[in-house]
Parts: sequence; structure tokens; C-alpha cells
Amino acid sequence: MKKVIITVVGKDTVGIIAKVCSYLADAEINILDISQTIVSGYFNMMMVVDFGKVTKSFDTISSELDELGNEIGVMIKCQREEIFDSMHRI
Repeated sequence: MKKVIITVVGKDTVGIIAKVCSYLADAEINILDISQTIVSGYFNMMMVVDFGKVTKSFDTISSELDELGNEIGVMIKCQREEIFDSMHRI
């Protein structure tokens, strides 16, 4: 299993979760865990996903999610699990 951490941050609007999850489903990316909050009108979502069945490169997926984020007014970032863990280790 190839785990990737995806974060979505921005001003809350209708359809953010639907659009991001639709993209992931179309790309054969399975959501393993998800957490979402809205604080004072700002949306924050973190997902752990499985890239095991993905046919596109990590860079392509990351770029397409970045473009999707621009379209819907949020910032979407992807990090490989090992990089994320290294960055957040104390």
C-alpha cells in the first residue's frame, strides 16, 4: 500500500468535499481515513489515502489536485506518508 496525506484548506464553500472525493474516486484513490473541520468559516480537511491502484504518477495527481484546488478556491497539497512522517517527527 502506498499511503499519501492530502490536505485541503480554504474558505468554506458548498461542494468542496464532493469535488475532491469525486476526483479521488475517478483516479482510483481510496480514502483510508478522513478528518474535516470548519472553524470561523474556514474549511480544513486531512485525508490518508491509498495510491496502490493509481495509474498516474504522484506528480501528475499532485498537479491535478493543485489545479482543482485553484478552481474551487482552496489549497490542496499531497505528501507521501514517509515525507509527512519525517517532517512531523519530534
